[in-house]
Amino acid sequence: MSVSPSFNPDVDAFMAGLDHPLKEAIEGLRRAILALDPAIAEEIKWKAPSFKLEDHFATFKLYPPRQIQIVLHRGAKVKPVDKTYTLPDPHGLLKWPAPDRCVLTLKSGEQAQELTEEVCGMIKMWIAQL
Repeated sequence: MSVSPSFNPDVDAFMAGLDHPLKEAIEGLRRAILALDPAIAEEIKWKAPSFKLEDHFATFKLYPPRQIQIVLHRGAKVKPVDKTYTLPDPHGLLKWPAPDRCVLTLKSGEQAQELTEEVCGMIKMWIAQL
């Protein structure tokens, strides 16, 4: 069940000025992520839209602009890894540079649009593990 997302005007302004070949798909994913839960807030972090509840949990990685990447993490500060973090990955979208951080990569706007529901499901599962 989706909710009406609450957009941050600073992120709206950032997106309005963004020069990225996949901007439309990024905006679609942004809307979908915000619609997952009314408690999700957004702001600019690491020069990209970032999403948080109590702490940040997902941040777009916009450059280089050949693809869309979303970093799923546990905030900016390093925390002890106290459990195993996992996500189902039937489409081979994830790379795990650390035990508690993964990078979800979408190769095109078409792939982003096609897999938005799956990406949102993965993000919901990520949030549930935090």
